Amino acid sequence: MGSKNKLKRFRENDTFSNVFQPKREELIQGNYEYKGRWKQEIFNNDNPLVLELGCGKGEYTVGLAQEYPKKNFIGIDIKGARFWRGAKTALDENINNAVFIRTQIELIDLIFAENEVDEIWITFPDPQIKYKRTKHRLTNTEFLQKYKKVLKKGGVVNLKTDSEFMHGYTLGLLHGEGHEILHANHNVYKNEYSPKEVIKIQTFYEKQYLEQGKPITFVKFKLKGN
Repeated sequence: MGSKNKLKRFRENDTFSNVFQPKREELIQGNYEYKGRWKQEIFNNDNPLVLELGCGKGEYTVGLAQEYPKKNFIGIDIKGARFWRGAKTALDENINNAVFIRTQIELIDLIFAENEVDEIWITFPDPQIKYKRTKHRLTNTEFLQKYKKVLKKGGVVNLKTDSEFMHGYTLGLLHGEGHEILHANHNVYKNEYSPKEVIKIQTFYEKQYLEQGKPITFVKFKLKGN
């Protein structure tokens, strides 16, 4: 994407009513205005709150919002020029239960209050294969603790990925730390028990992976003590 196009999208994001771009300093100070109040202030309802972390172009956030109108969806990514697409689609199609936040995922416990979130989706994250990159892996121990903090009792996390490495790493970690694996398979399109939202909604990159013959894997789990 050219720099002119990126700048145009950044400017448009500033005008979108469904895009939130909190400053890092504001979050670290601990007084973000919507923390604990997303349902009341933004969605004006008490429906379940679902996050998509690393939402990319926002296709999954928008797709889930269309599939489940009685739930609220928030796509989170630091790359606003990417999720511009999903935000614009949601506005154009009057999808009022989907919004986007431009921020780093490690700050989610400063954006959401304890027990505020019902469910988390992690779709096609960078597997960060090199050992020194493990701290950025979205299913590492530190991230799981942040998810547990914001999730309600019984809240679940979904991981959908084309990376066998990420799938195996996550399963190993979940087993090792005693978390509860609710569903796991190595190829969602060859498993009759795959949840419908896992196979019905496909991202831009997922379609490319499928064309390359890559299997898409899925894990749904609950965190220990939650």
